Amino acid sequence: MSHTIRIELADDVLLGMQKDDRAMAAELRLAAAVKWYECGMLSQEQAARVAGMSRAEFISNLARFQVSPFQETKDEILAALE
Repeated sequence: MSHTIRIELADDVLLGMQKDDRAMAAELRLAAAVKWYECGMLSQEQAARVAGMSRAEFISNLARFQVSPFQETKDEILAALE
């Protein structure tokens, strides 16, 4: 099952982002997916589905948002190794 969500944006927002309706919708989906992944609310696979792309494409896009593809912190990784 899927749902359609409608978001209204002022024309100047789309002009400022230099995106048409379709490109802006894709950008919003990706931004939401990246943030939810960053917060630990979604796995990479789930976030990729939200963004409408493959997991590899999603991981590649994380760099645009300066988000690490690794959810564990350095301290958590070191603790797991002990």
